[in-house]
Amino acid sequence: MRSSDILIVDDEVGIRDLLSEILQDEGYTVTTAENADTARQLRQQTRPAMVLLDIWMPDCDGITLLKEWAKSGQLTMPVVMMSGHASIDTAIEATKIGALDFLEKPISLQKLLSTVDRALKYGQMQAASNLSLDKLGHSPAIKELNQHLERIAKFSTPVLLTGELGSPFELVARSFHKSATPWVEPSKVEQIVDAPIELLQKATGGILYLGDIAQYGKSTQQSIGFILTKADRYNVRIICVCSRPIKEMITDPLQDNKLLNTLSSLIVAIPPLRSQLDDMVFLVEQITTELAESQKIPPVKFTTAALNELRQYDWPGNLEQLRSVVKSLMLTAEHNEIDVNAISTILNQFKYNHPHESMTGFNFDLPLRELREDLERRYFEYHIAQEGHNMSKVAQKVGLERTHLYRKLKQLGIQFSRRQTENKSC
Repeated sequence: MRSSDILIVDDEVGIRDLLSEILQDEGYTVTTAENADTARQLRQQTRPAMVLLDIWMPDCDGITLLKEWAKSGQLTMPVVMMSGHASIDTAIEATKIGALDFLEKPISLQKLLSTVDRALKYGQMQAASNLSLDKLGHSPAIKELNQHLERIAKFSTPVLLTGELGSPFELVARSFHKSATPWVEPSKVEQIVDAPIELLQKATGGILYLGDIAQYGKSTQQSIGFILTKADRYNVRIICVCSRPIKEMITDPLQDNKLLNTLSSLIVAIPPLRSQLDDMVFLVEQITTELAESQKIPPVKFTTAALNELRQYDWPGNLEQLRSVVKSLMLTAEHNEIDVNAISTILNQFKYNHPHESMTGFNFDLPLRELREDLERRYFEYHIAQEGHNMSKVAQKVGLERTHLYRKLKQLGIQFSRRQTENKSC
């Protein structure tokens, strides 16, 4: 059961009730307001984790209320605007004021849930880190990363973030984001191809974060190349991610070499978690504090032996894997303490015993294609298990459009089932 509080503001009772019912079924705590005055009161009383705010209301429109919150310093939570007949200019205006995203009615279930999930994650990241890279640690590897980011922050050149799967790509990307400017990312991959100019318009004067190019097909990559040619016109900084080695991507005929060459002008390499194991105590404290506050999970204490066990592991899934492991340990902890046995039990689930497998758990005697498929298979199986076979959440977590995800899983021979509720809309 999630504990995130969501405030829905809409003058239509049918919309309020339907959105509330859907989100409560997903485990969220929901409050509703029929007008701006009630929304103001609930904003003070419940301190929502996010707000779904309708633009057109009889007493005060949503844009005016958004401006009011921004001016008074109360825009401390993600706000997603909703409307059935707003123009693109209205959506851009809302983004410039501080809205995180815009939903056009009627809202599909998939679009609603993915947007809410992203907004809540963004809010949690802000609350936990204040977008400060200091929260990633103080090891030499992180200090070097910070110095590199400081040197290039003043430029508007497109940035390519490289690193292994599970690295804190979005947190690093957000270090380039300046307050009171737009932060835009596609809610689904198809937007990159179908609506590139609309994305640029929404991001005018800010950041357009386009995600992991290694997970996209060649046509999507070519569309990113087009967006790069138009970015200066809208004063937009483009940030992309690549979770595969650049040399491997360039030699892959399925990749767009032109895009890779363009993005290679400014690369930021994010160090793997195993290069900063001295930060383990610090990182565990950050994660437990954030989870205790944002998801109301009872705080726990890790024994010294448990922390030492975490330092001995090489973390192939990097910070995302560490966060998932810590969350699982917190949810199953006895007497609010984590000992070395609990650590060993959960980490053994990720270890493999093939005699030719390396410390990372992969058999490097395999041909490259088979090794890559093995990595991808374990990666998707891990996230499917973590999300309880909820494919909507898996698609959001791995950054793939749902159809692309299903095709990839079928290719890898991974069994999955589609939830019947995914076709609902509101």
